[in-house]
Amino acid sequence: MSRHYFVFVRAILVALGLALLPLLIGNMILENFAMHQARNEMNAIADRYISRSEAAISDVVEVLRQMQVKGLTSCTRQNQGEFEKTLSENVIVNAIGIVDHRGVPMCYVPAQVRRGSSILPALKPDAPRVGIGMSWMEYQGIRTALVSWKLRNGWRLVANISPTVLAIEPGPDYLRHASEIEVRLGRDHVWVNPANSNLPVIMGSNFIEEFAASTIYPINVRIRSDRNAVMSLVGELKIVAVIACSGIAIFLIALGVWLSWKPEKDAEDDFVASIRNNEFIPYYQPVVDIVTGELQGCEMLMRWQLPNGKMVPPGQFMTYAETSGHIFEMTRSIMRQSIDDLGELYSKHPELKLSVNLFAGHFNDRSIVDDLLDIYEDSPIALNQVVMEVTERQPLEDIDLARKIIAELQAHGIRVALDDVGTGHGGLAYLQKLGMDIVKIDKMFIDPLGSEENAFRLVDAIAELADTMNMGIIAEGVEKYEQIVLLRELGVSSAQGYIFSKPLPARKYLEFAEDIFTDRRNPVKVLEEKKEASDAALEQVASQDSTN
Repeated sequence: MSRHYFVFVRAILVALGLALLPLLIGNMILENFAMHQARNEMNAIADRYISRSEAAISDVVEVLRQMQVKGLTSCTRQNQGEFEKTLSENVIVNAIGIVDHRGVPMCYVPAQVRRGSSILPALKPDAPRVGIGMSWMEYQGIRTALVSWKLRNGWRLVANISPTVLAIEPGPDYLRHASEIEVRLGRDHVWVNPANSNLPVIMGSNFIEEFAASTIYPINVRIRSDRNAVMSLVGELKIVAVIACSGIAIFLIALGVWLSWKPEKDAEDDFVASIRNNEFIPYYQPVVDIVTGELQGCEMLMRWQLPNGKMVPPGQFMTYAETSGHIFEMTRSIMRQSIDDLGELYSKHPELKLSVNLFAGHFNDRSIVDDLLDIYEDSPIALNQVVMEVTERQPLEDIDLARKIIAELQAHGIRVALDDVGTGHGGLAYLQKLGMDIVKIDKMFIDPLGSEENAFRLVDAIAELADTMNMGIIAEGVEKYEQIVLLRELGVSSAQGYIFSKPLPARKYLEFAEDIFTDRRNPVKVLEEKKEASDAALEQVASQDSTN
């Protein structure tokens, strides 16, 4: 008897004799899953606070060191002008000044509110060159950190770290309003303790707690989450399990039928056959210059087209493709297809870029380098037209190896972009350690533009950071003309999204490109004309109303 038939028979026996056992086991599994998931999320949040605060302090220390090297150690008008210039070049610093040996500001740019009072403790003779302290200023529960650099005359250069540097999204919804986050500098100074009026009272031992500590600076993070809120992650599933208890026998019989319906190897063979038959095809979403309307290239996305023409959504096969390892051959397949699809267009227009999405597994060895060179090196699509997109949603197992692979790609002229910025594991650490060329702002930050002030500030901070690090920047998921206007104000000139085009099959993308290159269509001018027509219509209606 095969394993699948055995599963079918066993399901019937369990359904008849032990209908309650699956319920008990299921509840235990769900609770363990919820706790494991919550602890992983909490550790990820703590790690983001640690990595971001370490990077911020290190960057500010380097800023102060450079100021000393340049001789900016007095409060002359010229030096204060240099302070302002330094502020404009460093988004993480919002004030720079000099304090005397008592910790009283001699000058500050911009001027501080509390003049004449000390902002740092008096300087001790044996004090280290670099000091870290806290200011009285705060933003949404995040205090302004002060980094000082001791000078020979007993004065100190001081820089304020902007609180927005640690304005980190505190995890998923089920934890966001039921967690207490505290970042401490040393034992006595609270750096981050965001107020949350929705936080339930945590009493007794009814909470879970995670800690993290920096190995570089005296920074500690503690996160507490209400256990009841954690269990809400699987609350609905537990209710379903209780309701299903009365019919568990029927459910297990149905499960046995389903499990024995099709052997796993057949399903695996079908998937491999789909790869071999080139059913996984590339779609292309245009990237447009939102100032001029010029086409800058496209992002290549994977789609599964069945023989009957039906499209399978990526969410139904991407996870399996990655965990099974099939994603490597699937990626090679669509890269080869892209040459047939776009080779002629890209050879005529060498300024166009083609972005290829990679996942974390591509950076476990250097085979991706060989794949790219084998496919594109002698093709109509030049290597310097290729952009590799690395998602931040999945953690890289070996950062050092990934950096070497990325450096090798860049040595061949291939550019590398960090996708989904701000939504995953890497954050500023990926930008600092991996040497990215391009930053892609995730749709979750673009959607609230124009309606949420914090979203505008976050996108502004990302744009300034990219500009400071000489990286290109692309906004994803743009769907409204108002977003384009705001992105222009922030200095973002490249975007993709449904406002221009959804992902297109090759033929449609070539038509889209041809319309732009022959001046038959300028996507930005089309939007501007629609906006002008809409405004004119509204003015006409308003004029008629006032006349009546």
